[in-house]
Amino acid sequence: MKRRALFGGAAAVGAAAVGGAALGAAATGANADPEPTGTRSVPFHGRHQAGIEMEPQAHQSLLALGLRDGVDAAAIRRLLTLLTDDARRLTAGRAPLADLEPELAAVPARLTVTFGFGPALVAAVRGAARVPAWLGPLPEYRTIDRLEERWSGGDLLLQVAADDPTTIAHALRLLVRDARAFASVRWRQDGFRHAASSHRPGTAMRNLFGQVDGTANEAPGSAGFDRVVWRDDPEPWLDGGTTLVVRRIAMNLDTWDEVGREGREFSIGRRLADGAPTTGGRASDDVDLEAVDERGFTVIGPSAHVRRARAGNDRQRIFRRGYNYDDASGTGLIFCSFQADLERQFLPIQARLAEQDALNAWTTPIGSAVFAIPAGVRPDGFVGEALFT
Repeated sequence: MKRRALFGGAAAVGAAAVGGAALGAAATGANADPEPTGTRSVPFHGRHQAGIEMEPQAHQSLLALGLRDGVDAAAIRRLLTLLTDDARRLTAGRAPLADLEPELAAVPARLTVTFGFGPALVAAVRGAARVPAWLGPLPEYRTIDRLEERWSGGDLLLQVAADDPTTIAHALRLLVRDARAFASVRWRQDGFRHAASSHRPGTAMRNLFGQVDGTANEAPGSAGFDRVVWRDDPEPWLDGGTTLVVRRIAMNLDTWDEVGREGREFSIGRRLADGAPTTGGRASDDVDLEAVDERGFTVIGPSAHVRRARAGNDRQRIFRRGYNYDDASGTGLIFCSFQADLERQFLPIQARLAEQDALNAWTTPIGSAVFAIPAGVRPDGFVGEALFT
């Protein structure tokens, strides 16, 4: 038998086998979900940028770009126009212009691309005097920070998240390619949460210490979320936007392994099993900072993480959108904090944690950056358009 005939027969048998398996699955009701998760898309346009007020995706890459020398306001406008068009198409499951692998764009998997501006970008467009006072490096926290340049700063941030890492890889490649003439990659941080569909929607993730992370978050779509996150700003480009703090926090899992379960819960102030306060109740219940045990000592210790983070002040709230990392650089948490007012909401919390937080014995911030997240995008506009008016 000739080789062509041999392979042709094998292909026919393989096709019949695949077809039979598919028919069998349909007959038995397997794969009954009519919509694969990869086909789901998130609207790109609106008053607020996508990628914040939603159920977090399973994977996220943060990409910080640094503007090249000589890139002025006109060039930044072209850059943002180009990247907006890429993001608009990719998040809808459509290939951008000149995409040589369009099949990879056909699976959006809830892809979002969220843009953030650093101080140098705003200064290049509006002048240094128009850069918000809060938009810059955080204060020095010498007791805990061991910041590295390779994880800090940045002029333009792209937060690219999806439930499929292949989708993210393809989107990043196109975005970096189209930005190359205007900016270079300063750093990239890849993170993960629980796999898509492995937990019920609304389930808080666990970090690599085993803690339930983000228990106190306001629910997306709620009035509380709006108060915590979105800005009411006289600057049109920030009205409906927010602020973002990115902190790369290394975790020492080896020394964490030396601590018993009771000690871990005492340092946090929450039960490891379900994230509920050690004062009792459910994960969604408020922590009782005044509760005492039979000896008269407060159940939530003075250095417990939840006490230092809350301090009984409900106005100092943030929205956490963290992701784990575990790569050649080490293991830890990519802590992302969104808040309307960085100075009044985030800074007091961070100051208390730097001063006295039991978890500081096992965590070290090694990266830090602050970005302004501009308002959402009109269907015929580009991200940050109002920055130029």
